[in-house]
Amino acid sequence: MRTHSGVFSFAVLALAAIPASAQAPTATELFEKEIRPVLAANCYGCHSSKLKSPMGRLVLDTKAGLKQGGNGGPVIVPGDPKASRLYRALTYSDTNLRMPPAGKIPDDKIAGFSKWIAAGAFDPRADPSEDSPAGAPSPAPLKGMDIQTGRKWWSFQPLTRGAEPERESIDSFIRAKLAGSKLNPSPEADRATLIRRASLDLTGLRPSPEQVQAFVNSKAPDAWETLVDSLLASRQYGERWGRYWLDVARYGEDNPTSEATNPGYRFAWRYRDWVIEAMNRDVPYDQFVKLQLAADQIPGTPREDLRALGYLGAAPSYHKDLRLSRDVIETIFTDDWDERVDAVSRGVLGLTVACARCHDHKFDPILTKDYYGLAGVFASTVAAPRPLAPVDNNVDQQFMFTAQRLFSLSYVANLMNREPGSKPEEAAKKAASYTAEMVKLRDSMAFLKDSSPPMWEYLNNLAVIPPLLAPNSAAPPAWVPGQNFPFMQSVFDAGVWLDGSDPDLTVIDVRPGKPRDMNILPHANVASPGAVAPRQFLTVLSKGDTTFQRGSGRIDLAERMFSEGGPLAARVIVNRVWAWHFGKPIVPTQSDFGTQGEKPTHPELLDDLAARFVEHGWSLKWLHRTIMLSATYRQSSKPRAEAVEVDPSNALVWRMNPRRLDIEAYRDNLLLASGDLDPTAPAFSANLDDDSNHRRTVYGTVSRGHLNTVLALYDFPEANMSAPQRDLTTSPLQQLFVMNSPFLKQRAENLLKVSDAVDPTATVRQMYERALQRKPTGGELDLALSYLRSGTLMEYAQALLASNEVIFWP
Repeated sequence: MRTHSGVFSFAVLALAAIPASAQAPTATELFEKEIRPVLAANCYGCHSSKLKSPMGRLVLDTKAGLKQGGNGGPVIVPGDPKASRLYRALTYSDTNLRMPPAGKIPDDKIAGFSKWIAAGAFDPRADPSEDSPAGAPSPAPLKGMDIQTGRKWWSFQPLTRGAEPERESIDSFIRAKLAGSKLNPSPEADRATLIRRASLDLTGLRPSPEQVQAFVNSKAPDAWETLVDSLLASRQYGERWGRYWLDVARYGEDNPTSEATNPGYRFAWRYRDWVIEAMNRDVPYDQFVKLQLAADQIPGTPREDLRALGYLGAAPSYHKDLRLSRDVIETIFTDDWDERVDAVSRGVLGLTVACARCHDHKFDPILTKDYYGLAGVFASTVAAPRPLAPVDNNVDQQFMFTAQRLFSLSYVANLMNREPGSKPEEAAKKAASYTAEMVKLRDSMAFLKDSSPPMWEYLNNLAVIPPLLAPNSAAPPAWVPGQNFPFMQSVFDAGVWLDGSDPDLTVIDVRPGKPRDMNILPHANVASPGAVAPRQFLTVLSKGDTTFQRGSGRIDLAERMFSEGGPLAARVIVNRVWAWHFGKPIVPTQSDFGTQGEKPTHPELLDDLAARFVEHGWSLKWLHRTIMLSATYRQSSKPRAEAVEVDPSNALVWRMNPRRLDIEAYRDNLLLASGDLDPTAPAFSANLDDDSNHRRTVYGTVSRGHLNTVLALYDFPEANMSAPQRDLTTSPLQQLFVMNSPFLKQRAENLLKVSDAVDPTATVRQMYERALQRKPTGGELDLALSYLRSGTLMEYAQALLASNEVIFWP
């Protein structure tokens, strides 16, 4: 494609490199979360310094031992996973070295080792340095704050607000900080820029040229307030701001690997739609989170709000081949529960509680018993589909347990039938036994045939009888319900235990209504359980008894996060909303308000906003309105030399931050400009690779295992963990997408078609109005006509859609 400078230059060619997010896992977190637990669970039994004769003289429970290696030499080559013997052993790529010998660990765990070694294999464990005198004592191990000291940490303090009037508070705090550096705020942006900014901010869509002109010409003194209120009242607001929360909630519609025991979540889209609707209804934030954890346990909750439980019901889960040992299966389950602890603690409270899985937190006042107290909540919670239609509560619970149990029985019966191993007769007996139990359980729900045919159909199709037990009929294919089947992803209270008495098969024991308190697992090793840790809240935030008493503890956790943990939860969400509005948070480490996180740039402002937010009923729409009505929000984004010299990163907020649109807003606005955007919400999720899919990007399918190419290209976060912000990057592949993708070429063709002028000059003007909501300047028009002497209008349209002005925030 021919290009010229100015508006025609592709956005990806002009983007400045953006530093990696401060939220990226640190080297210590990577080792503590993804490496040490795996080593402890699978390797220390044979390769520990506590053993008289470690296998192969290889010790992995010390820093020095891992570095030195064993009889075969070093097992790690920092920076090169494929050259590292440890990695080759884990991947089973070396026929002479396969570890652990009991069975290959899950692929996602191996990927963690690849990432760790590639990053330099940093080991934070304290060992005597190589040049220390012989016999010198080891450095004292790192230890977090004690509870009493920890309670004095800034983010755990009560909220305090300033004395300034509400309408002036934000600007007062910002001006005071700027004055301290002898800076002034930037002037207000022009009206055309403001309406584009507000519309993109609250709806993710650009305003029409007519809307821009009407706002520019308005003489009403409250025109800005009226504009903000109208945007907050639009349905598109929920589609935009619901997507922000879905990043934090690590929303996805399948699992990192979708295998026999962890298929995709066919009804996850109903959770997504609930989030969008809840945003539009301005459900108070505290209630918004409580519903996602325990909607089924909050009296008077409308049936449609039970869709909120998809937060837990569609959480990432890993395959559990029940032929593996009990310890291996238990470790995989504890990984699942660890994910829930991490998502909730970082997402809502901004604390890295999961770092206390192996030992007391090394930096923050979080105890190992706190971690296992929370993990017990999720070890007492089981995912299962729930019918959309109201049913008797007992039938509801019975259906969910039956669905979960039938799925498990069918898997085991067919596993024993298809892959009997070295004991075919014994396997056949087990297959028959599990099949008989499956059929009996299914038939116990036959009363649903008349009262609720969809519920019966769902259960009946889960009961897949192994072929050898039904020789006169072909085995039915694995049944997968359609996305529009009348169910939602949900959870119910049940403790999960594992029975390893059968040497060939681990049995999952799910006990409805019976919660499980977990044992503390030193070094996350399930083979060496410690004391029982009652289900409980974080000790540092608790004002009295820490324990949970109701069922799984989900409702206790939800309530206490907003009572005893309320000031912290308020600070965290206010900081997130500020970052989504300004492109920079007040606390740079948005999901870490602990001692390893960064301090707030404007602590008084954060406290003031959080306190007023709580006073206004945790209303997110109030928070948006307060931020957007400030003079700080309305500043121009143009750089000023004297301010850049003093504060190049704009930490003091002396201007609005210019930044690139996320992929959702970019794709949606390309469709809008070309006249192709379908504003209606689909009945379920739509494939973003489908050329006929013109729905908003928020309604696209989100896969954890196979992320859509364009989403990945433009830095869509992995949905396997809570994501506080997008780590925007610039890559040649983005340029190739802009220049060559059929999607963008089709948008350019259609932009040209909807511009129905008869001559090039008028066509260029119309395309500017549709794509940029303004007329071209005289210089831009001259440049366009000069371009068209050798180029085509279609090429020009494509260049216009790829310009910085289209892809950047105004």
